[in-house]
Amino acid sequence: MVRRLRRLIKVVGFGLFIAAVSQEMSKPEDERTWHGRVGGFVPYDFRPPTWERIREAYWNPEDERLFTERVFGVGWAVNLYRARELMMGAYQQLMGAAAPASQRWRKRTSRVRSKTAETS
Repeated sequence: MVRRLRRLIKVVGFGLFIAAVSQEMSKPEDERTWHGRVGGFVPYDFRPPTWERIREAYWNPEDERLFTERVFGVGWAVNLYRARELMMGAYQQLMGAAAPASQRWRKRTSRVRSKTAETS
C-alpha cells in the first residue's frame, strides 16, 4: 500500500514537471519566464536559484505562510521559521510554559527598535 502511494506521488510529480516544461515551451521564446503555476495552482520555478530566493523560501520571518514557492522545481517549500514559530506556540499551549528567554528577549528588543524607528 505504501509502495503504491509513493509510486503515485512520483508519477504525479513527474506529470506536473512535464506539464510545467510544456507550458513554458508552448510560449514564444521571448515570453518564456521559466516560473509560474501549472493549472493555476501548483508553482514551478526553473530559474537558477539565488541565495536571496533560498532564504525567502526556507527562512522568512516576514512571510506568514508555512508553505512557500519552491526555489527550483515544482511544488512548495517549507518556511522553517514559520514552522518553528508554530511548534513553539503549540508547545507553549500544551505545556502552559512561559516563552523561552530568547523569545522574550526578541519581543522586548523588537519593541524598543520599533519605538526608536518611530522617533527618528
